[in-house]
Amino acid sequence: MTTMSRGRQRLAQQVIDQLRAQIETGKLKVGDQLPTEPQLEAAFGVSRTVVREAIADLRAAGLVKPIQGKGVFVAELTERGGLTLTPVEIKSIPETLELLEFRMAAEGEAAAIAAYRRTAGQEAAIAAANRKMAMLIDQGLPTVEADYEFHMAIAAATNNRFYVDVLRHFGARTIPRGQFPTLPEANDRAYLEKVHAEHVEILMAIADQDPERARQAMRAHMMASQRRYRFLAEQ
Repeated sequence: MTTMSRGRQRLAQQVIDQLRAQIETGKLKVGDQLPTEPQLEAAFGVSRTVVREAIADLRAAGLVKPIQGKGVFVAELTERGGLTLTPVEIKSIPETLELLEFRMAAEGEAAAIAAYRRTAGQEAAIAAANRKMAMLIDQGLPTVEADYEFHMAIAAATNNRFYVDVLRHFGARTIPRGQFPTLPEANDRAYLEKVHAEHVEILMAIADQDPERARQAMRAHMMASQRRYRFLAEQ
């Protein structure tokens, strides 16, 4: 599972980089339809999961948009989220990337420790936060608080107060999208479902008491966020 998680992240990044290059060079023009999922799978030699992860990231970055019943299309420049950031949001990008780098190390280990130390009650609290986020996504309501509760529940499950203290210190700004309300991804259902799916992988690894799998699932979760905010930094 560990090797698969890392490999999927690398493959998704390769698909993102190549599709992004085609958009930026004009090979794929505004309004053009992207190939279908099966076509992309064949073209890049990857799985459907990898293709969907790459498309979700491109969509969150505002480069593409889905049209129900038709497919995914290259977005207009004015629809691209990276171009609508406020000055305050722009100034937040470097700090956000630094925080994600720190969280990758700290929370990766927290997830691993939680996998072998968590009590049944603590595992239930992690699962409850995960269910709460899924419910809020379904209702179209803000999810930042539930996302934060999920990470706090994992910190608590380490039974090491310093992990809890660290997340309490950062508070809700631990969750990057809470600092970027103008980004399309802040309320984009496809993006939020992808985040939730990443949480499910972390939860399952902790429930299975698999420390290394939990560590890598959390790291993959943080790497996905880093990728999105590095894209913003390049804008």
